[in-house]
Amino acid sequence: MTLELKGVAKRVGSETHLYPTTVSLSDTGFNILLGATLAGKTTLLQLMAGLERPSTGAVWFNGTDVTDVSVQQRKVALVHQQFINYPTMSVFDNIASPLRVAGLSTAEIRQKVHQTADLLRLTPMLDRRPGNLSGGQQQRTALARALVKESNLVLLDEPLANLDFKLREELREEMPRLFADRRCVVVYATSEPREALLLGGHTLTLHEGRLTQFGPTGEIYRRPSDLTTAQVFSDPPLNIAKVIKAGERIQVSPGLDWTATGPMAQRPDGPYTVGIRPHHVTPAPASPNTVAIGATILIAEISGSESIVHFDMDEHRWISQSHGVFPFQVGEQTSLHIDIDNCLYFDADGARIGE
Repeated sequence: MTLELKGVAKRVGSETHLYPTTVSLSDTGFNILLGATLAGKTTLLQLMAGLERPSTGAVWFNGTDVTDVSVQQRKVALVHQQFINYPTMSVFDNIASPLRVAGLSTAEIRQKVHQTADLLRLTPMLDRRPGNLSGGQQQRTALARALVKESNLVLLDEPLANLDFKLREELREEMPRLFADRRCVVVYATSEPREALLLGGHTLTLHEGRLTQFGPTGEIYRRPSDLTTAQVFSDPPLNIAKVIKAGERIQVSPGLDWTATGPMAQRPDGPYTVGIRPHHVTPAPASPNTVAIGATILIAEISGSESIVHFDMDEHRWISQSHGVFPFQVGEQTSLHIDIDNCLYFDADGARIGE
């Protein structure tokens, strides 16, 4: 199964919510829409579902133009982040509702509901109403209603965003298993790069209504095509600095430079931009090829077994993210270490310099 967008764009009055987008999604693994709030994720999902009609372009499913096909005539399941269930109906009836609309027999409905409830560990709650469930159980119910339809297209609009950390982790791990044996195109919208990496599949990065890159998730993370994509795919934010290549050296600021390696070694002298992900700036050297920098600590956060530090380095305000608990103090001057082998470089137009 394939879902193709051919030059699809969406304008509302004088505002462009989505610029012309051409992409082909398949039923192999997850298709992740990754972008910040207002990047265009929900607009794109609505166009895919048929809830909105594109201003230009066409939506094709399995080789058929479905642009003018109503959402009621498409086999689409859409799960929002707001736990949308029918409050006066039991969990069983919530899950069964699309099957009744489809005209299945009572025996078929019972079999499919119980099979899906078992998969999502909802069987003990089938007689309860959504108001008597936890947030995680309510979202499982919404997912079960989407799964039981056996839709050709499943659209998940940040479905875990309103859950607490533990429930998010639990459901995130289950997601690939839930769809492993289903022949359907699954599109999952998220603003969290970590979530995209955990789900795998293919990722489409969005920024201010524009598709910046599409491809295997790990490949885009390691080799972003441009600075914008690298920023979309970095949380905490990407550390950025203007640098000058002069001969064999990359100069960041007076007293801070290092040897140009890889593709940068062959580039002509001149201005460039370096991008360094926070986990490549650490309290201790993480690889043989590191450079020490002087840092003034601005904010120090400990999250579980991670330390996140905001710091000043000359005129740059950067972030370090490292495993372990480090007792940094605000205002402290210390040394941190940049992993030079993992620097990303971009030219004057923002294109990544790579192999």
